[in-house]
Amino acid sequence: MRHFLLVYFLLLNTAWLSGCVPAITTAASLGGSAAMNHTSNGITYRTFTAKSTKVRAATLNALNRMQIKVISDNLQEKTNIWLLSAKTDDRNIEIQIEPISVNTTRVRVTAKSSIFSYDSATAEEIIQQTKRALG
Repeated sequence: MRHFLLVYFLLLNTAWLSGCVPAITTAASLGGSAAMNHTSNGITYRTFTAKSTKVRAATLNALNRMQIKVISDNLQEKTNIWLLSAKTDDRNIEIQIEPISVNTTRVRVTAKSSIFSYDSATAEEIIQQTKRALG
């Protein structure tokens, strides 16, 4: 009888614990997709109807107004994309200024507070201040 109860208890626990696996798997996948979604949302894009040189000047003006220090400002000759790097005490900011046409320019801003944490509010504010500087 003891042997029967032990086997019954083990089978019951195995069946009960196997119900946790789908719940844990679902929770892990939801957490992973939320992290990926946050990563995607941490990058802010905006297209301006202006020449890339004007947008670059407006972006530099916006960073200056926000008192964000520009670390580098380089033009990639091959792609004609301006790459700006800026830094605050706790944020690393990367800005791409890409001419789409002669009078259309796309700006992509990424503000990172750590390797896995993006600050979309700061990125959005840089875009808004660039828009304001363009008039």
